[in-house]
Amino acid sequence: MVTLADLQVQKLGEPTLASPLASYVEGRTTNQYYVAEGDRILMDDTLDLIAGRGVPWEELPTFEAGGPRARIYFDPRRTKAGIVTCGGLCPGLNNVIRSLVRALEDHYGVTDVLGFRNGYAGLDPASGAEPVTLTRESVADIHERGGTVLGSSRGGRDPEVMVDTLVRHGIDILFVIGGDGSMRGAHVIAEECRRRGLEIAVVGVPKTIDNDIPHIGQSFGFQTAFARAAQSITAAKVEAQAALNGVGIVQTMGRHAGFIACYSALAAQTANFVLIPEVPFALEGENGLLAHVRRRVADRGFAVIVVAEGAGQELVAADPESVDASGNAVLGDVGRVLRSRIRADFAEHGEEATLRYFNPGYFIRSVPADPADAVYCARLAQTAVHAAMSGRTDMVVGRRKHRFVNVPIPAVTRRAHNVSPDGDLWLSVLESTAQPREMV
Repeated sequence: MVTLADLQVQKLGEPTLASPLASYVEGRTTNQYYVAEGDRILMDDTLDLIAGRGVPWEELPTFEAGGPRARIYFDPRRTKAGIVTCGGLCPGLNNVIRSLVRALEDHYGVTDVLGFRNGYAGLDPASGAEPVTLTRESVADIHERGGTVLGSSRGGRDPEVMVDTLVRHGIDILFVIGGDGSMRGAHVIAEECRRRGLEIAVVGVPKTIDNDIPHIGQSFGFQTAFARAAQSITAAKVEAQAALNGVGIVQTMGRHAGFIACYSALAAQTANFVLIPEVPFALEGENGLLAHVRRRVADRGFAVIVVAEGAGQELVAADPESVDASGNAVLGDVGRVLRSRIRADFAEHGEEATLRYFNPGYFIRSVPADPADAVYCARLAQTAVHAAMSGRTDMVVGRRKHRFVNVPIPAVTRRAHNVSPDGDLWLSVLESTAQPREMV
C-alpha cells in the first residue's frame, strides 16, 4: 500500500534564488483551476478508499503539485542541462525535446543544453556517440515529425560510467524521456549522483505507448496511438464486410496492459471482440472465442477482433528464455495463432473464413503527435523544467486527476498500471462490443 512517505519528492537542497517566474506565481491562491505550491493532490478519490486507510487526514497519501516555484535552486546563468530519449519510439518524443529546450531558454535563460544520442548508450563513451548541442533554433521544427532527433536504444549502461559522462560535460540537470525500464535507469543514475555527493538533478518524463506506468494519468503519445489504431479497426471492418465469412483481426501494442486495445475499440465502435492481457479467454468450447466468432459471422456475415499483443500468451508457444535488450520477455505471436485457429475452426465446420490481419504497431509508434498529445507534451516538459530548476531530483512528472504532479521514480516503477477487469473502462468495452463478460 502506498503511503505518504512513498510520495515525497527528493530535493538537492532548499531553493534560495528568486525565480524568473516568481511574478507568475506570487499572489495566486488555490482554486479549482490552480494548485498552490503548498497544496498536495489526494491519491484516493473516493470516501470509501480514504476511510479504508484508517489514518488521520494529514497522513493520507498525496502528491506534490507540479509547476513553477517562486524560488529556484539552480542559477540559470551557470546551469547546463542534458536530455536523453530511451526505449521504443512513441508519438511526441520530439515535442517533449523541443518544449524542454524552449522552457529552459525562454523562461529561465538556460541556453546550454546537450542532447545525448541513442539512449543511455550516449552516456557511455564506448558507444562513440558524441552529444549534440540543442538550441531554440535547432529544435524549432522537430515537433512536426515522428521519432526522436536524438535517437534511442534499449538496455542500460554502467551507472558509474554514465555519471562520469555527466560530470565530464558539466551537466547539472539530466532529463530522461523513457518508459519504466528507462526510469529505473534514471533512478540508478540519481542514486549514483547522491552517493558521490553530486548536485545533479535527474528528472523523468515518462514515455510508454502502452500507458502502463502508474500514478501519472495517461502517458504522452497514448492518445495519438489509440486514434491511429482505431483507423486500422475501421479498415478491418471494411475488409471483413466485403469478404465471404470475413474476420478482421487487429493486433495492437500492449505487452501487459490492454489500454490501446480498449481505447481504440471504443473510438472505432466497430469491434466485436477485444482481447487483453488482463482478462483470460479460452479458444475452445461453447463459450470459447472460436465458437463466439463463428456465431457472430453466421448472424452478421463478418466479425472484427482487436487483440493486444500480450493477450492469450498461455495459448502461444513462446521461448521463456528469450528476452530483449530491456530485459522484457519476447512474446509469442498471438495474432498468428488466432488466424490459424479461426481458419481451422471454420474448416472443421465445413466453411471457409476469409481472414484479414492488421498489425499497425510500428506505424503507430513513428507518427507525429496529434494536437491533444502535442499540448500534453508541452505541459509535461514545462512541469519537468520547473521541477528540475527548483532542485527536485529522482522524480517524474505526470498529470493526475487533471493536476500536474511530481512523483518519486520508485513510486512509478514498483508496479505496472493495468486495465482493471472490474473497472469502468473494461465495462465500457463490454458494452460497446456486446461480447460475453467471460469466454472461459
